[in-house]
Amino acid sequence: MAHFLGEFECKLDVKGRMMIPQGLKKQLPEAEREGLVINRGFEKHLVIYTRKEWEKIVEDLSKLNSYEKKTREFIRYFTRGASELSLDAAGRVLLPKNLQEYAGIKTDVVLACQFNKIEVWAQEAYDTQLDNEPENFARLAEEVMGGGRRVADE
Repeated sequence: MAHFLGEFECKLDVKGRMMIPQGLKKQLPEAEREGLVINRGFEKHLVIYTRKEWEKIVEDLSKLNSYEKKTREFIRYFTRGASELSLDAAGRVLLPKNLQEYAGIKTDVVLACQFNKIEVWAQEAYDTQLDNEPENFARLAEEVMGGGRRVADE
């Protein structure tokens, strides 16, 4: 599984195309051949997955019990808007207009890498989110990572 690293500021051109930064493009060697998938995030942002990672997610979703209404709703909302992205000859991807509108993306974009995915944020929304960092980040870290939820390397 790929683990992406970095935070990149980008701009969309008037057609809604975004240049994939060189530092990120190096981490996506299969993207030109296999393509990428972009989808809505849980907050008002977008998420880019490699094709292989998206297929793993879809495989997990296909194993859920579709006879349960809650499951059907989750799958429906989670996959809503999922679209293929292809790099053009100049190394750009075209962000679908409906997804741009969902995330409030106009021109300035932040690509924030998180393990196996790349979050795509409108610059202003990203900055606002980071401005709301908890006063006691150490306490949040303890709540999330402490308490025996994770076994440290011995």
